[in-house]
Amino acid sequence: MSQVVTGDAVVLGLRPARLPSRALALLIDLAVVWTAYLLISIGLAFATASLDEAALMAVSAASFVLVLIGGPIAVETLTHGRSLGKLACGLRVVRDDGGPIRFRHALVRGLIGMVEILLTFGVIACIASLVSARGRRVGDVFAGTLVVRERVPAGRTAPVPPPPPWLVGRFAQLDLSAVPDGLWLGIRQYLTRMGQLDPEAGRALAERLADELVACTGTPAPPGVPAAAFLAGVVHERQAREARRMAEAGLGAGGVAGVGGVSGAGAVVAGGAFGGAGVTGGFVSGEGSVSGAPAGVTGSAGGAGVDVPGGAGAEKRAATGFAPPA
Repeated sequence: MSQVVTGDAVVLGLRPARLPSRALALLIDLAVVWTAYLLISIGLAFATASLDEAALMAVSAASFVLVLIGGPIAVETLTHGRSLGKLACGLRVVRDDGGPIRFRHALVRGLIGMVEILLTFGVIACIASLVSARGRRVGDVFAGTLVVRERVPAGRTAPVPPPPPWLVGRFAQLDLSAVPDGLWLGIRQYLTRMGQLDPEAGRALAERLADELVACTGTPAPPGVPAAAFLAGVVHERQAREARRMAEAGLGAGGVAGVGGVSGAGAVVAGGAFGGAGVTGGFVSGEGSVSGAPAGVTGSAGGAGVDVPGGAGAEKRAATGFAPPA
């Protein structure tokens, strides 16, 4: 697994695709593209039969460039790195920092791919992939991209920690339809890797992700709720909705229980899930104190509970790494 550290100090665990799977995906893509090119060429041959030789050469060159080069570039741009072959093989093209690619990345990959794949029958691409530690071809090096395995065994993926109990159900009315997949990926990577972050960098990243999420949903975060807790609560709500959709689709109780550990009632596993050392901004820090929590809230790490002041009826709640707002 390749460890990539982004500019925000996020450690991403990317699994580079190996040469056999990349070669299979490329063969599928080439078969589709060449089939489309042949069909278009036959159609153009009938449509341009009355043109002179120079015009026929220009039309042929234009169709070659648009279909064999422009086609893959357009597909990778619109699908954010998932061509038909890569989709079939469970692969995806991402940036070096793990984010989704854009048009410029697909353009560089496509233009260089014309030389290292089409004109040399893939010889240069194979040699470069074998030499590279992460299996990158020349186009990936110049574009700053990496082909990774998008589908990995469920047992090898880090689970998303549950949110604090006092946030469960607070985002049931939140509209999540406009949140892009790239932002969900960034939030999930943050929540699963937050224990590896520098405290200041982690707090800044959580606030930036929360701002982007608020911009997509159009609903501000609840007052007094730390950015990291807000992200965890929204992700939990999304998982709960996916679980309900699976249940309605007839997958049964076993399928519901397998989605992020979310039960039908939205139960939360307590007992120090967010107790990673050195994590701040509403999390339990390494010394056992709750830092970044609203005023008037105290607590201790290691599952000892969070003391919520409130008079004679105050009680202890199991610690989840967040303190409830005052």
